[in-house]
Amino acid sequence: MSLLVTGTVGIDTVTTPYGHVEDVLGGTAVYFAFAACQYVPVRLVAVAGDDFPGGFRRVLESRDIDLTGLEVRSGSKTFRWTGRFVGDMNVAETVDLQLNVLAEQPPSVPAAFADSDTIFLGGTDPALQRELLGRLRSPKLVVCDTKDHWIVHQRDSLLKTLRMVTGAIINDGEARLLTERLNLIEAGEAILDMGLEFVIIKKGEHGALLVTQNGPAAVPAYPMKAVRDPTGAGDSFGGGVLGYLAREGKHDTETLRRAMVHGTVAASFTIEDFSLRKVQDLTRAEVNQRVSQFISMLRFD
Repeated sequence: MSLLVTGTVGIDTVTTPYGHVEDVLGGTAVYFAFAACQYVPVRLVAVAGDDFPGGFRRVLESRDIDLTGLEVRSGSKTFRWTGRFVGDMNVAETVDLQLNVLAEQPPSVPAAFADSDTIFLGGTDPALQRELLGRLRSPKLVVCDTKDHWIVHQRDSLLKTLRMVTGAIINDGEARLLTERLNLIEAGEAILDMGLEFVIIKKGEHGALLVTQNGPAAVPAYPMKAVRDPTGAGDSFGGGVLGYLAREGKHDTETLRRAMVHGTVAASFTIEDFSLRKVQDLTRAEVNQRVSQFISMLRFD
């Protein structure tokens, strides 16, 4: 199965109670791709400026990530995010945000990517999400993310996009905002009524909730002693989920539940260090070992 992800590549500066890093590789598509490529080859569609360091590209090239769809645009600057985490580090505070190339035309989808089977649409403008879908021939599984901004300012457009996808992976705040329901099971059911087969609601340190027509299922977060930087955890979760689903070639309820375990493990590696330090050289054996440990923690019989 071929997996395509669209989203951001960026340059991050991050501060947490455990340290500070400047001008490191980041972006939603980057974290997603590094998690997903543990399972299947990943096709990345994104745009950067000509200030995107060559070293960052070599990091991406070191894994099974096809960069044919990474457009480096001359005369433009790469998306930059500066953020910090304080206290329990559950919420990121944006200190500075420079959209730069993201405020321009979106990247194009290479013709060689048109046959992609599994698609993850990062949380961009819903109209752009539909435009990208229109360039693909017959994907079998399409999952999207979204952001508060689009829920508030582009709701009708977002609802149109949701009717075109198979499932969604969003956080608890977005689910409540989208549905105006406090209870997350009710929120998930309301999202299904918008035309989706499933929704996975991320709850940070409290794990994730799956809602399908067969009812809800929950997976806790992987228990960690060291959480140095939560940046990219949600995107890594999505990459683990979609990577596993693409490898299995199906998305029934039981497979979705197992995929959430793999997504949770992917996120647990990301938060152990800043940027991609922990996951850059992560091996499949290390992933499998932690998945087995996690399953043992969840087993009661």
